[in-house]
Amino acid sequence: MSVLMIEAFCGGSHKQLLDLLQEEIEGCSVFTLTAKKWHWRARTAALYFTQTIPPSDSYSLVADVVVFNSAFNMESFLTGIGSFMKLIPDHRPKDLEKLIRPKCQVLYFPIRFPDVTRFLPAHKLCQTPQMTGVQDIENGKGLVGLIALQKYKHDDELMRNSSVLEPHPAERREGLSSPTESLEELNHIKKSEGTSAYHGGEDKEHMAFNLCSRLSRNSEENYNVASQYKPLHIVWPHRWEHDKDPELFFKTLLKLKEDGLTFEVSVLGETFTDIPDIFAEARRELGSSVLHWGYQSSKDDYLKVLCTADIVISTAKHEFFGVAMLEAVHCGCHPLCPKALVYPEIFPEMYLYATAQQLFKKLQNFCKRPDLIRRKPVEVNLARFSWVVLRGKFRSLLAAEAREDL
Repeated sequence: MSVLMIEAFCGGSHKQLLDLLQEEIEGCSVFTLTAKKWHWRARTAALYFTQTIPPSDSYSLVADVVVFNSAFNMESFLTGIGSFMKLIPDHRPKDLEKLIRPKCQVLYFPIRFPDVTRFLPAHKLCQTPQMTGVQDIENGKGLVGLIALQKYKHDDELMRNSSVLEPHPAERREGLSSPTESLEELNHIKKSEGTSAYHGGEDKEHMAFNLCSRLSRNSEENYNVASQYKPLHIVWPHRWEHDKDPELFFKTLLKLKEDGLTFEVSVLGETFTDIPDIFAEARRELGSSVLHWGYQSSKDDYLKVLCTADIVISTAKHEFFGVAMLEAVHCGCHPLCPKALVYPEIFPEMYLYATAQQLFKKLQNFCKRPDLIRRKPVEVNLARFSWVVLRGKFRSLLAAEAREDL
């Protein structure tokens, strides 16, 4: 069976999905366009592909299933297709929504969450096992990293002498035992409790929280002091284009600064030929509040910034799914998203804002007490977006050997 993959904007999360499916599914034929000017790609890419993709008996032009990566996108498409088709001269199909809807289903965007335990500051390691990645919890690797890094957190002397929550990498490595030693310690703890070391996910999570509590108890007071003096770290990891509404983001930050509130900000994401003027203006105005500015050259550099941040913000006017937001949550960032687009489908109410004033008020409170947000675990279910969980459904949909019912 041949799988035809067409991507008119092959960059960022779009490319991430394409690469993942190519790696996992055999017999893929791929046709792409570069990730530039997505508005024009959406309007004209179909014309390009009709001239580029060769005819083949393997491809059917009539869809059996139409898959969307969120219910929001599915409903937006179905309710808008009738109006869109009316714009095409001499083409007046009727009841398209009724014809297409029975074929439609939602299959969430799959993300291969990396193991980021080596980048996480001490306080994030106790919040939730999901930060280690779903796949790492399943095979135990994430817990090994968690135990090893928590040994560093237990070193009160280093905590007292450090003005930041995350140690220098060289200092962190000095306090670590080998992975083998950590695994042996893990097994010893479980045996002493009369339980198998790896008996089910619930046991692992229960053990991880208990262990984290034991190791952090003596350093809790020192952590409180350190966290109160470290400014809130805000990250914005999106394309530098107007549809991500950087104007609202920077306007909110500058208002915080005018009110005398302190914070640090990292502005990441890809840039293209035309960069909105607001970026240069905001860079000057924010001055020393900027920690990182611009696209990170490697994935590890990108993950390191996310792991040190406290808050990740989206101000998007347009968003199909929001992989960058979920990656940041995986790295322990507290999300703030518009109460619109796909976001209410993914994030609980507590992480949404309906107006610019609500966004400002939330950030204002966090700037005043950043230690409170660092204590609070992020309550977002990342597992349902993990490739580990969704692999079977995608293979059933795309591969010749269907192994799981959709």
